Order: sequence, then structure tokens, then C-alpha cells
Amino acid sequence: MISKATKSLAALLICGLLAGCSSGPTTQEPQTSNSATPAPPTPEPLPDFVQDFNNKPAGKATTLNVGSSNLGTSLSDDNIGVSFEATELSDPRWDPEVGNLDEMLAGLGHPGLRFGGNVLDREIFWTSTGEKAPKGKTLVTPQDLERVMKTVKKLDSKVTIGIPLGHYDPKRGADMAKYAVKTFGDHLIGISIGNEPNGYTNDARPGLQVRKPSQWNEKKYVTQVRAYVKAIDEATGKKVPIVGPGVFDGSWMSAFLNAKLPNTTALTQHYYAIYECSSDKVPGRGPEWQNLLEPVVSKSATKMLGIGLAKANKKKVPLWVEETGSTSCPGTNNTSRTHATALWTIDHIFASARLGVERMNMHSMLGACRGGAPMSVVCSADGTGSKGEGQVLAQPNYLAMRLASLSIGSQFMSTKISGDKNITAYAVKAENGNVQVTVINKNDAAKKSKNPLTVNLPKGYRATGAAQIYAPGNGAVEKTQLRAEAPFAAKGSGVTKNATGKLQLEVVASSATTIEFTKKK
Repeated sequence: MISKATKSLAALLICGLLAGCSSGPTTQEPQTSNSATPAPPTPEPLPDFVQDFNNKPAGKATTLNVGSSNLGTSLSDDNIGVSFEATELSDPRWDPEVGNLDEMLAGLGHPGLRFGGNVLDREIFWTSTGEKAPKGKTLVTPQDLERVMKTVKKLDSKVTIGIPLGHYDPKRGADMAKYAVKTFGDHLIGISIGNEPNGYTNDARPGLQVRKPSQWNEKKYVTQVRAYVKAIDEATGKKVPIVGPGVFDGSWMSAFLNAKLPNTTALTQHYYAIYECSSDKVPGRGPEWQNLLEPVVSKSATKMLGIGLAKANKKKVPLWVEETGSTSCPGTNNTSRTHATALWTIDHIFASARLGVERMNMHSMLGACRGGAPMSVVCSADGTGSKGEGQVLAQPNYLAMRLASLSIGSQFMSTKISGDKNITAYAVKAENGNVQVTVINKNDAAKKSKNPLTVNLPKGYRATGAAQIYAPGNGAVEKTQLRAEAPFAAKGSGVTKNATGKLQLEVVASSATTIEFTKKK
């Protein structure tokens, strides 16, 4: 049986993707006191779960054994968060009355929100006194934070925000922090001083370098951050939660932790799967969609995040991956809007949370989708976005996050998988005792049809339904679809045997499938 919460989310999944679906007030005249109250309309039943199989050859059979023990790690709302460039703080669409940004983010549940990115230290100008921004800078004011708060409050999200360090000005930074504390209140869980300080000396393109190499290292970073923290505490009259350093370099993480800054709340790390922007090698780390699903990428993530986790655990603070995504390469490339980004995203979310990452944000922007950041979860319709206008659209990785959100609030269980190496799987147990298994089939539907899968669970569990993201192939552009969770159809679901403790089904290629199991009472 599918839970009430799951049914509600399933309805939201459909509502969020169809035009004209609204839960707001209608234009009907109100009923008078002596008129009969009409019965609420009966919602249309969700279609049963089926899969789209093609006529390509089948892949290798795979077996997943789910153990009864918990791993001690979990998946929370904060594991399915969104990071934005700090310039997006000034976007008028943070007001729910102006656009649909709040509705798109609400589709992820209560996602964590983070504001930072490269522009934090190079392009924003904060003022609370009515100053004009210098040429080429984006003005951010207390009124902007108040507008963002409208969506934060609606989502009940937890927020982290960066304070510019590119131009050294502790007084101005403390003023921004003061208003962030005042505006976001209990929703604010961390302030970061600067963004990726290990990249301040990079001069790969004009405007990127904000420190000369001879004037910058880990020690000088800590000295400047310490001055900011002191100014922030004096301006706010309290110990503000400090997080950092927001880097991918282990030595800078150690420098931040060893500084023992007052009220250090979390170690923050950044990670991108693809970063060799001029490379077109496959396999490799260049911006080709095939590379996102190569084993070297997932192994790299495990290794890099393992470094951060080890350092965080030693200092007894959590690890937050405040900025991550499929690629750090700018502009549209061969990964943009492909189904491969969706498969990579859901695999990355589950793998990182299972390792012990407490909070993770997929980096995004609100500019136009075409020509914009290829890793972005949401973006604006063509020809819009540059002036904070236009409809906000979902990208394939957004749908992956929607699917992952079905497992929020669950504890990871032990698993063992054998068979096809292009299939990964995760199992979690919800508070109500149900088990959800998410299977990611990275075999390309352009070449393969399906893989026979056997799932063995602890005694008493039986599969009741599934949800899925899928596409005609891993390289398909803007073809990702989400099938909301529903009971298995009598035909076409791929299920060949559904018994207590064992499920056998064929899983379509180029898909991620979340299967719900309930325990027989």
C-alpha cells in the first residue's frame, strides 16, 4: 500500500509538471450561507506504474540483496538543496507574487538554499545605506534579502549565505551578515566568508583573479576571515554560525578547521564531476555526457568527499557539500540538459548522503537555459532571465531531485549488488518502517532495452509500487520524464514475480526507479 504522504507527493509531481494545475483560490463566486456545499471533486486516479520497453537487446541480470542493518547515515531535506550565485539575491522572482520560482522549489520539499558562487567575491555590491553599485557590480540590499525570505518562509528552508571577501572590507561584510541574521532568523544556519578562496589567484579569464599569488595563501585567508568573524559578532551581538571554507582543496579545509573560529558549525566542500573544459575525450573528465556515467567519476566523488568527511569527523563537525554539480564548465556544452545529468544527479545524491554528507546543494542560476550554466537545476525560458523576468523551467536533474525527495527522512540500509556494473542501487528505511529501493540503470536505452533485476529483502517485505525517471537514451536532450509513484500495472510494469521478501522485475535502461516495499502486518 502506498502511504498517504507518498500519494500527496505523487499528485504534486503531476501537478508541478502540467499547466493549469492549481491549488490556489478560484474565480468562482463564494457560496451563500443557505446554499448546499458542493462535494469536492474526485481526483483522477494516478495511472498504474508501467515502463517503456524498446526492442533492443536485454542486458545482464543483476541481484540486489538488502540487509536488515542501518548504516547510520540518512537522507534529509538538506541533502536535496539548491545553490545559487549570490547575484540571484536581487532577482524579483523570489517574491512568490511575481513568478513561479517558489513553486518550482516547493516541488523538492523543503530544500536547503545556499547563496554564493564565483560572483560573490567579484560581482556583488552590498549596501544598506542607499549607495549606488560601482559599474559592473550587482547591487544587493536588505530589501533583496526580505524578498528572498518570502520564499524561504514558504518553503521552510534552511539557508546559508556567503559574505564577499574578494574586496577586503570586514565592516561592510559584517553589515551584510547583520541583515542576513535579522531577516532569515532561525532559517539561517551558516555564514561563509568568501567562496573558493583557493581560487582567488586564478587568472584564467579577466576578472577572475582577486588576489596576487605573492599575497595569498591559507594563513592569510584565515587572518582575514578571523577579522570578518570578529566584526560580524560585534555587529550582530551574537555568535553567528560560521561555515567554510567552500573549497575542493584539502589543505584549505585543514586551515579553516585548525583556525578554531568561534562557533564553527560545519566544514564546507565543493565538488564537480566534470572540469576539464577543453577536453572531448571519452572516457575522461571533459564535458561529454558519456563521462558523467563513467565509474571513474563516481569513484572520484567517493575519494574526494571521503577526504572532507575524514577532516570533518576528526574535528567533530558535519560535512556540507555547499556547491556541487555535473560540470563546472561554463556555457552550454555536450552535457547540457541531457538525461545523463539526471542519472548522475540522483546517483550523486544517494551516494553522498550514504557516505555521511549532511547537506548538499546542486549549483544553479536563474539566467536563460540555453547558453547558461549546464549544471543548473532550474533556469529561465529562452530570451528571459537577464533582468529577473520569465518563467522558471525545470531541467532533467531537477526531476532526478524530485524522485530522490521520495526518500527524505529515511535511514540507509546495507546493500550488496552483483551483476551488471552499470547498475547502482540504494536502500533506505522510512520512519513508518517502509523500505524504498532506488535502482539506477546507466545502460543506454539507445543500445539496450532492460536488465532483469532480483531484489531480496528482509523477511516480511513486499513491493507495492514504484516511481521512475526515464528517457529514450542517456544522451537524449530535454527528453527526461518522471512517472509518479503508483501501484504496479497488471501488464507492462516489468514485474515477473512479487513475493514476500523477493521482487523480480525487468528495469528499463536509461532510468532511475524507486520501489516501495511495505512490511506485512
